Amino acid sequence: MSVSAFDSTMLGGLLGDGTVSALLHDGARIRAMLRVEAALAHVQGELGIIPEAAAAAIATTAAALKIEPAELAAGTARDGVPVPALVKALREAVGTPHADHVHFGATSQDIVDTALVLTVTEVLEVIAGRLHDGIELLAALAERHAATVMAGRTRFQLASPTTFGLKAAGWAAPLRRHLDRLAELRPRLAVVSLAGASGNLASLGDRGGEVEAALARELGLGLAVAPWHAARDTVAELAGWLSLVTGSLAKIGQDVLLLAQNEVGEVRPGSGGGSSTMPHKANPVAAEVLVTLGRTSAERLAAMHHALLHAHERDGSAWLVEWLSLPDLLIAAGAAARTALALLQDLVVDAQAMTGRATAAPGLLFSEPAVFALATVMPRGEAEKQVAAAAKTALADGRHLVDVLAESLDPVIDWPALRRLDGVVAAATKRTREIVQALRAP
Repeated sequence: MSVSAFDSTMLGGLLGDGTVSALLHDGARIRAMLRVEAALAHVQGELGIIPEAAAAAIATTAAALKIEPAELAAGTARDGVPVPALVKALREAVGTPHADHVHFGATSQDIVDTALVLTVTEVLEVIAGRLHDGIELLAALAERHAATVMAGRTRFQLASPTTFGLKAAGWAAPLRRHLDRLAELRPRLAVVSLAGASGNLASLGDRGGEVEAALARELGLGLAVAPWHAARDTVAELAGWLSLVTGSLAKIGQDVLLLAQNEVGEVRPGSGGGSSTMPHKANPVAAEVLVTLGRTSAERLAAMHHALLHAHERDGSAWLVEWLSLPDLLIAAGAAARTALALLQDLVVDAQAMTGRATAAPGLLFSEPAVFALATVMPRGEAEKQVAAAAKTALADGRHLVDVLAESLDPVIDWPALRRLDGVVAAATKRTREIVQALRAP
């Protein structure tokens, strides 16, 4: 029986992510820890820290050893960490005379944290790939609708006209920034942990730094400037990045929810969820999931910031907070990226409904473009007075603002061009193309 919605057989397809979950599964974590133990033995053998025969036996055994998660359960409950039970199993498998050289000089947190880095790196590759795909989908959507006029909305009210292309480009821009942030984060995150019991690696004498550097090379990781057993800023930075990704995707979901309301109807999901009693319903499930994951990630992020408070050289209670929170953030980000792709691939845009709402009488959305157009032929204050007066007439008579202005002011400006929103479309299209170009830049 599952407890979390993320690994639930029933709910996992809605809220979870099978690919990311497989990378974070207990079995995957055990393999990652055994990989670290094998690499540690291998480099220590090469450096003469332990006998070469012992290193070969440990590395070979660790690579082939199968440990079921249940085998580590009792030991983890007792010790608060799975490594002692894992090391015991590895030593038994290696046997004499080499067992004493297993886990030589390391502490449990070295193994867990280095394995975490290896695992997280794989998850981030999955999420980054999906973000790249999402950016391209949004860039193509922005190009298709670069000149599709729609109502801009501020504070839940109709504002001034814009284009759907610019809106879609705006959805994509944060995703590109998140990829840039990830590139900056990776060198800080992908570092080995080998600091020993209290962070000084005294167990390896004056060769600790040599072993640490060799282990980092063996695993394809970098070196931390200082031991990070109790300095969790980079782990919290990772959590922040995951929450940013999920939040930006949730923003897309929120906008789609609002635009897809029946009384708005400017977009609709290509496929929607059904109702148990209302046959006409096509609920925007994917958009709802994005919003839910964004809000949930924000809560998990708060817990990860609490986990920054590691006491002294190791703090089991703060460490456990990470174990409870970080997997959820990783799965939520993966699920959000997967769900957003599905939503965007099927999204139907009703350009006619968009433009119709933005340009329909009384045309009050034209007030800002009208002011700026008139300000080219009269003082700005006078332009504002003329538009304000015309807006009242348009509302009272049910006529279009531009028509009222054209009658009262004669052809002082190109009224048909204003009615077509040529200036708005030109500005929005130019900005959209600039954003798309930046999105696709190497």
